[in-house]
Amino acid sequence: MRRPHRLRPALPALLGFLLGAVPALTGNGQALAQPATRQPRPAPAAAPASEFSNRILAIVNGDVITESEVQSRARLFALNIGLQPGGDLLTRIRPQIMRQLIEERLRLQEIQRRRIPVGDDEVAAAIGDIEKRNGLPDGGLRAQLRGAGVEPRVLYDQLRAQIGWSRFIRALLGPSAEPSESAIKEAVAAQEARAGQPEYLLSEIFVPVEDPSSAAETKRFVDDVIGRLRQGLPFPIAATQFSQSQTALQGGDLGWVSTEGLDPAVAAIVQRMPPGAISNAIEVPGGFQVVALRQKRETGRENATMVTIRQAFLPFSSPLDPQNPTDQQKAQLARAQGIRGGCDAVEAAARAANSPRPSDPGGALRLETLSPPPLRQLVAGLTPGRPSQPIITPEGILVIAVCSRETRNLAQFTPEQAKQQILRDRAENLSRQQIRDLRRRATIEMRG
Repeated sequence: MRRPHRLRPALPALLGFLLGAVPALTGNGQALAQPATRQPRPAPAAAPASEFSNRILAIVNGDVITESEVQSRARLFALNIGLQPGGDLLTRIRPQIMRQLIEERLRLQEIQRRRIPVGDDEVAAAIGDIEKRNGLPDGGLRAQLRGAGVEPRVLYDQLRAQIGWSRFIRALLGPSAEPSESAIKEAVAAQEARAGQPEYLLSEIFVPVEDPSSAAETKRFVDDVIGRLRQGLPFPIAATQFSQSQTALQGGDLGWVSTEGLDPAVAAIVQRMPPGAISNAIEVPGGFQVVALRQKRETGRENATMVTIRQAFLPFSSPLDPQNPTDQQKAQLARAQGIRGGCDAVEAAARAANSPRPSDPGGALRLETLSPPPLRQLVAGLTPGRPSQPIITPEGILVIAVCSRETRNLAQFTPEQAKQQILRDRAENLSRQQIRDLRRRATIEMRG
């Protein structure tokens, strides 16, 4: 009697890759988000409607801030850290939320006064970026907000203010928004002179102190956030919600910086931090800064193997039983074995199979950091332009092709990077100055 044909699953550790759970990547291929298969924390239950009130707490140049707005922002914070928005939490963070709402009002008023448009599509794109950085599916953040009793517009308004303010600052910079060629060359030369010295890949949260009398309250709030970060709160979410730096929309990403580009108090701490650590609150001019150290390297020296990949995932219509594969599963194996050629052939196979996974899993990837290790070993052994053998999993069959492989110095400081760094520093200084001026000119009436 003929034995039934078997399909043996190969490299089961590749399942996350097959399911499309490829992390969001920076330009050097570093993962910034958890895999999409990670289960989100349960959303805090919605509070009774009776807790909300239209009681006016502050009037900012004629615009009111109500109790319900403070409650909604507290719910948003509670959702992010996975806690119930109870009375103790609200009491601790209430002063910081009020300060943030007042500052948002001032920013929005200035944006409206200058008729700076911010489209709904731009806000939607920012939401999508937050979801991608934090391993959430499309629409996942909105679902979490609604499940926690938070109207999505609470976050939308916050992002609208951040986007419009960034645009306003860029316009205000005017001609100085484009650094001169001499300034760019000087920055590149200075970076090259530091070759071999340490530099750091950092994320930041900056929380200002507008009134010295509120410094202790602000410090307690920042300490609260740090505690949650160390318990697993994603840094990009906390930065987007609470940081008042220009890097907030990028999840607090500062990129690679040397100690010369940091406040001396921050530089002294960063030099002692191990990768993966989150600092305590650091007092800097104008407020408190929190930094997360993601990586260290020597300036100008970081060679890496970069690869581009294409994949064709041929799904099964039912889970695979290796002892008794279905006709559809056998047909998918035959299609996978029939793929001939390089990346173009793999992409064509993905289209023909109506693959549910993208054929391009994320642009240029750093080979040394590909995960899981079996995937890294597989990709390292592939000749560019030739497809892999079919990789069989319970859900389907994967074929991978390496399109290109090259060695790059990821630490090379390019003129474009110098330009962006100069622009970022100028924008940050101007932003803090503008906020101080708006507060000084504003009429703010506090009620209760």
